[in-house]
Amino acid sequence: MSKLVKVMLSSIAILIVGAAAAFLVILNFNDEKEGKAKTIDDIVEYSYESPEVTTDLDDGSFVRIQFQIITDSKDAKEEIAKRDFQLKNILIKELAVLSEEDFKAGLSELEETVQTKLNEVMTDGKITDVYTINKILQ
Repeated sequence: MSKLVKVMLSSIAILIVGAAAAFLVILNFNDEKEGKAKTIDDIVEYSYESPEVTTDLDDGSFVRIQFQIITDSKDAKEEIAKRDFQLKNILIKELAVLSEEDFKAGLSELEETVQTKLNEVMTDGKITDVYTINKILQ
């Protein structure tokens, strides 16, 4: 083999190894960035406390409920504050079909439903978590 062919093959091999290493570094950097947990300061900064909503359940019981809604950005927090009427509407519709027992057993499902339905209407960011912070059942 000529010296020129050896140099070209070596150069190509070095470029391939370098590209693979760069790809792995970039891939690991993105995984760390996405998997990084929010600090409590971020959670507080991007959270919205919903107004209390009082409504009746399917069996005639009444419930008063309030949520802490965690968003992924300041813009999303501002948007959800403007959409509190939609949050109330979602809650009224979801709670109207529950009985007292369904409500007691299905609070986690209600939080997930609220999160999903709010994310459907959000345009600036998304809802990452919904926590029940106040609940009174009568």
